[in-house]
Amino acid sequence: MSDSRHSTRQRLIDAALELFAAQGITETTTRQIAEAAEVNEVTLFRHFGNKHGLLLAVIKEVAVFMNLGQALVQQAVCSSSLDQALRDYAIAALQTLEKVPEVVRSVIGEAGQYPLENRQALGQGLTQANGYVAQYFAAVIDRGQLQGEQTPVSAAKLASLLNSLLLGYAVIEFTSEFHELWRDRDDFLEHLVRLFLPGDILSVPSAVQPAPINDLPATLVHTILQRAKKSGLQDYALIYLLFGAGLSPGDLVRLERSHHISDAHQQIVQVPYDSSSRQVPINQWIMGRRYGSYLRNPLTQWLKSRKDTQAALFLNAAGTPLLESEIRQRWQEITTEQRTPTGHLPTPEQAQQTWCVDMLMRGIEPDSLLILTGWDAAKLQPYIQRAKEKTALEQAIQLDHKP
Repeated sequence: MSDSRHSTRQRLIDAALELFAAQGITETTTRQIAEAAEVNEVTLFRHFGNKHGLLLAVIKEVAVFMNLGQALVQQAVCSSSLDQALRDYAIAALQTLEKVPEVVRSVIGEAGQYPLENRQALGQGLTQANGYVAQYFAAVIDRGQLQGEQTPVSAAKLASLLNSLLLGYAVIEFTSEFHELWRDRDDFLEHLVRLFLPGDILSVPSAVQPAPINDLPATLVHTILQRAKKSGLQDYALIYLLFGAGLSPGDLVRLERSHHISDAHQQIVQVPYDSSSRQVPINQWIMGRRYGSYLRNPLTQWLKSRKDTQAALFLNAAGTPLLESEIRQRWQEITTEQRTPTGHLPTPEQAQQTWCVDMLMRGIEPDSLLILTGWDAAKLQPYIQRAKEKTALEQAIQLDHKP
């Protein structure tokens, strides 16, 4: 009897969350929830009293950030990259919110109609999630990754700032159109993460130093591409775009099949943004090795194999568009046991860094690269310096080969 009661209650909570996410809280009726859970409406009232009581249970038991926060705390022990850990958390948090935009809109627009206990439950849920992130900040401060002694803000306040900014982003994106606060999600995340890194806004160093560029050596790049080829056509095409066009995982999830342009003389991908787009060439040559031609390469082979009618360029096992978190998971599985020259696991961001440095070394003008990437000049400067360093090293080695 106890198991049956728990099962009925959970089915009602699951059905409520699904309907709240699809059509909002106000538009969802208790009858719809009961029908979706395959129980009668009286059973819903017996468990929760009314719709607000059910919403209270959803808020308490479906903590949006709790698992994300717990994972972040675990990363404090094993992660060697503060910026990557923060970026992964921010991406996962936003993707979680993006799955339930109607719930976010409803909670904001209808909060004044909720009973006090519902608003208290929401506050308690946010506080609990915030506590995990605060634990993470405390851990990285102890490890010296964040200059806490120069930051007049506690770990708890830093966590509050991070989660408030993430929620604020979601609210603006879900409730407004055509704003110019940021170019896209990648632009927002880049500047958000920088706020929490040593040498940026939250610390007070004597001079702000740009983050180092950690491009990957050619041998590692080719190994990753070969592992992707063995993993399957889609994985091969995905990794090929990261290294051959310098795209980010965020770029990849926005791509559709129609965004790919290919003929005998060129291969281009049109990367869409909120109100604009940019064109980026897909290279035949990657780090000194050719990967097919403009008409036959890992991407065209993947597209040729497709039998579905989905518009998205990449799909998951369920046949729906691949999420950014799933792209990062594919990268991790492909690059498992691989290490960079510094002994760390390679990241998708390093694929983009590798492409940028390689393009500069092959002779592209910095102004042209700014157009292809959509970056500002300040962000490109470290890449220019890194390309000069590698070019100088290659020249010195070539001189040593001459008698």
